[in-house]
Amino acid sequence: MANDIPPDTLPDPWHSLTQFTPARIALGHAGMSLPTRACLEFQLAHALARDAVNIPLDFISLAHKISALGHQILTLPTQAENQAMYLQRPDLGRVLSRAAIGSLQPYSDIKTDVVITVVDGLSSKAIEQHAVAFLEGLLPELQSQDYKLAPICLVKHGRVAIGDAIAEHFAARLCIVLIGERPGLSSPDSMGIYFTYQAKAGISTDANRNCISNIHLNGLSYQQALAKVLFLIQEAEKLQLSGVNLKDSTTDAVLNNLQNAQTNFLLD
Repeated sequence: MANDIPPDTLPDPWHSLTQFTPARIALGHAGMSLPTRACLEFQLAHALARDAVNIPLDFISLAHKISALGHQILTLPTQAENQAMYLQRPDLGRVLSRAAIGSLQPYSDIKTDVVITVVDGLSSKAIEQHAVAFLEGLLPELQSQDYKLAPICLVKHGRVAIGDAIAEHFAARLCIVLIGERPGLSSPDSMGIYFTYQAKAGISTDANRNCISNIHLNGLSYQQALAKVLFLIQEAEKLQLSGVNLKDSTTDAVLNNLQNAQTNFLLD
């Protein structure tokens, strides 16, 4: 009889949901503990997340790849001199070093419309895997609209707000920051994009920015992220602002046309 079946042999009703999410559900159990496989998978995910934070980004390789797209590159350090200082002192990752300020001086007379800053952030893996692929779509779009671009700035040990000082230096209306997001146990390579209109160092806050997050192969696609960025640029130019007063309405109007064949059962 069905009632005589031991509880640990009954099918887990949650197991079928694992096809829709990388979240840790329906892991099973071995007595009062997790099964060995689940424990090992957790340890691997934790190790990948730690590596994403601690393994340095290869800025030389990244600069070569972006230069191959036909754009000038500037590599700018922050006042966080090493990884330990960067993790312990977030404020130093928001301020350019003296060397970086010196590197920007020859461009003092250059006025631009857009500055794009690529920052290692908390996941070097995210920038290594996704930044160039996203720029391959973004740069032609900006050029087709006759935007004047500043040199693409690569920032080591940087935080989101580092883009403000760079945008202010170039007197750029539009500031776009690509940054490695804090890694999770299911997404150690997630890239975020922050967009600010008329960014100013020490003045712009998170309320002035729009964030597009979770860009990776199992998250938001490059095409979806690009559609959001272009929408924000268009609306920011109209309203002359960004942040909490600029609402992203691309979800229904645009992104549904870019969805893959797979659908999310939670949205059905």
